[in-house]
Amino acid sequence: MKWLNKWRTRFRTAVRYRLLALTSVPILLTLFVLIGLTLYWTLAYSWTNALAGVRADLAVASNSMEVLQREQRRQLHAIADSYEFQMQIQTDPDGLTAWAQSRAGKYDVDFLAVYAAEDIDRLPQTLRFPLLRGQQRTFFQVMSEIELSSLTNDLPARAEIPLLNENTFEERGLISRSLLPLFNENGELEWIVDGGILLNNSTVLVDRIRDLVFPEGKLPDAGVGTVTLFLDDVRVSTNVPLNSDSKFGRAIGTRVSQEVQQTVLVEGEEWVDRAYVYDAWYISAYMPIRDFNNRVIGMLYTGYLEWPFISRYLTNIVELGIGVLLTLLVSGLFVYRGARDLFRPIEKMHRAVRLVQFEKDIRIGKLGLDPEHELASLARQFDSMLDQLKQQNDAIRQNALELEDKVRERTASLHERTEQLGYHIKLLEQTRHKLLLNEKLAALGELTAGIAHEINNPAAVILGNIELMEYELGQHADLVSEEMSAVLAQIDRIRNITRSLLQYSRQGGVQDEITWQRVNPVIEESVTLVRSGTKKQDVEIVTALNAKCSVEINRHQLLQVLVNLQMNGIHAMNDKGKLIVRSDDWIDERGETIGAVIAVEDFGCGIANENLTKVFDPFFTTRRSGTGLGLSVTQGIVSGLGGEIKVESEVGKGSKFVLYLREKIPSDDDIAPLKMLE
Repeated sequence: MKWLNKWRTRFRTAVRYRLLALTSVPILLTLFVLIGLTLYWTLAYSWTNALAGVRADLAVASNSMEVLQREQRRQLHAIADSYEFQMQIQTDPDGLTAWAQSRAGKYDVDFLAVYAAEDIDRLPQTLRFPLLRGQQRTFFQVMSEIELSSLTNDLPARAEIPLLNENTFEERGLISRSLLPLFNENGELEWIVDGGILLNNSTVLVDRIRDLVFPEGKLPDAGVGTVTLFLDDVRVSTNVPLNSDSKFGRAIGTRVSQEVQQTVLVEGEEWVDRAYVYDAWYISAYMPIRDFNNRVIGMLYTGYLEWPFISRYLTNIVELGIGVLLTLLVSGLFVYRGARDLFRPIEKMHRAVRLVQFEKDIRIGKLGLDPEHELASLARQFDSMLDQLKQQNDAIRQNALELEDKVRERTASLHERTEQLGYHIKLLEQTRHKLLLNEKLAALGELTAGIAHEINNPAAVILGNIELMEYELGQHADLVSEEMSAVLAQIDRIRNITRSLLQYSRQGGVQDEITWQRVNPVIEESVTLVRSGTKKQDVEIVTALNAKCSVEINRHQLLQVLVNLQMNGIHAMNDKGKLIVRSDDWIDERGETIGAVIAVEDFGCGIANENLTKVFDPFFTTRRSGTGLGLSVTQGIVSGLGGEIKVESEVGKGSKFVLYLREKIPSDDDIAPLKMLE
């Protein structure tokens, strides 16, 4: 890879290579255009010739079929003119049919029959009038199994073709049939000679046509010429192999493509193009085969393998390409050799320029040329310019050093004052934010305290009246026990809400005793309380308590926070799953321990992204039975302890709440600086 990059860089920068490219590119472009045009014209001409050739092959195959049909008619004439036939008519006219059937094999036909003139009605209407006028007919015809059996008993079995991969059979037969009328001395129709060959499963006929269409030497060595007769779209006689590579078997019983079927069988037109014939691509030609009513009943096909044609074409292209490349290589070597001697001095100058760019003190020096040479004069001038440039750079460098010292002196004090100003601005913003938050909490606390007091009084009256009603009703109280239980449950829910409101109103500061405590015992106590409340629930609580430091906390408040967080996690998992509680030391960037970190992680439904910023807002909840004050109270307690609570969550995977507690609760004056240091 390195050598490739090296030569790529040389080609982009060296003059000799650029000169080689400039001289070679026009030649290459012209050459490639000529090659492209040659390839296009050659391909178009070759393909046109290939299609014209296969069309001519189809015409030869069609003429060969006509020749074979004429031979078939001549066989019928030979039968009618034979001595045996004339003697049979004179001696035993009733046994003429049996005699004709016995002579079919002798005259190379699959069936032979002689009808009396009065039996002409057994033939189709379109064939009767020509026979009555003395016209002999040779045509293709499709016969059903019953019609074949009426000619000879063995024709239906010989005509049957299993359709490949279809688990069915083609029982019809495609025949080439000839009718010869015989007249008596008075010019009246007396006999009709009927004979023909069955084309189904006939390999001799298509092989004879193939040998006529594709004689030896016409196709390339690997070329395969094929001829096929179709009954509708089914190959009934073919020499297309089942495997084009091994040329094994015959593809009798396979079907033609839908495109060819539509053009030839439906539209009745010829089709000449490349086609996928059973298992390989062939240059193919198809024409319709019509019966005596001019209806399309099948197809005649000729074609040969496409790959030998393409292989021969590609071989020619490769030979042409090799010749062109060798020519380019030889010419390029000559240009390169000439450019090397011419541009060696220029390359030396270029090398000196590159080294100067890397602040190397170097000169071009002598180039080994005549002193009056243009390149030698240019090198001397360039060396002189380098000397002047070095002097100017030295002077500029000295002035720059002096200027940097002056700028550094004057900007040092300004930078220090800017940092102080930024620090005080941040401190002021954080103090302002804390004051606004305290004002809001104080106002909200006063409001909630009043609301809780006003709600508790009616709730107490309702509770007392319910108890009085239950006492007065006595045994009849059972009739309304469900309703009274519902009322008591709602009163209990009201009292829980007011208790949370009162607790929220007191979160303005740490009012209880603050002591140094290790967090692990408090966590263990909270887990014990939660486990005792979840015995009937399928909840597994896993602890990993690694914190070693002590922190300033109110034990009861921290216990309340941990129980609240764990119960929230259990509710998020629908009282079923695993809850993880961890504790670790809180270590800052300098590696010093500044407190403890407690994490409560559940694997429940998670919190949507749009709700992550609202979970600590008062009265915000997504649970129908929740008050929306639990996490707000928790945040107030943690903030009062000088700590911080954060939440991470992903919908469908779970949530994790993390408490950060400091070793020493900072005073109000210390909170902002500490946050800025974080």
